[in-house]
Amino acid sequence: MFRLTSAAVTALALAVPASAQTMDEEAIKALILETIRTNPEIVMEAIEILQAREGEAQAAASAAALAAQQGALQNDPNAPVMGNPDGDITIVEFFDYNCGYCRRVFPAVKELIADDSNIRVVMREWPILGEESVFAARAALASRKQGKYAEFHDALMENQGRASQANVLSIAQDLGLDIDQLRADMEGAEVDAHIATSRQLTQALGLNGTPAFVFGDQLVPGAIELGQMKELIEQLRG
Repeated sequence: MFRLTSAAVTALALAVPASAQTMDEEAIKALILETIRTNPEIVMEAIEILQAREGEAQAAASAAALAAQQGALQNDPNAPVMGNPDGDITIVEFFDYNCGYCRRVFPAVKELIADDSNIRVVMREWPILGEESVFAARAALASRKQGKYAEFHDALMENQGRASQANVLSIAQDLGLDIDQLRADMEGAEVDAHIATSRQLTQALGLNGTPAFVFGDQLVPGAIELGQMKELIEQLRG
């Protein structure tokens, strides 16, 4: 049996004659069903109306979440920073070392930092692709204790194979990291706190994949091109 939800009734009612707005709900349903029989394309119009409303609601929710989380996003002392620590524009990147799209966007982020000496990029390790990703994120965060985070991050992103435990430790050794210290520091409270904060932030922002960026008050999911990054920065500088 065909049933109309209240939301569908409301949306479809917007597409039928204005005179119907003074009718009761049952009469409106009957009119809508008759309208659908004679004009089936009206269903698509109703769907478009609902999708538009949902999109507006999601955008509003995202803006509110971003506003509420700005401090944690931009000023977490437990998050590594690339570029200029005192830059006038802050970008936040959520990533996973085993994410192909993160690796694809990595050169653009590097070039952006090289081209603009006033960009500050907050790095949020968000390992969501299995235990190997968690190991890689912990190792990268632990490398801060030895002053090697930037080098280690770049090497992991440029790595052609999967960031497995053996692969990660091999890269660490090539960079001259003390492996015993690295392993010990991987279990540190700061490492736990960073990953936990990343998860809390992504839940609050409604993110469901990597990479994802925050440019000022704008959430930008996905692997975006360098040109789009520069356009967003220009808009922020306004």
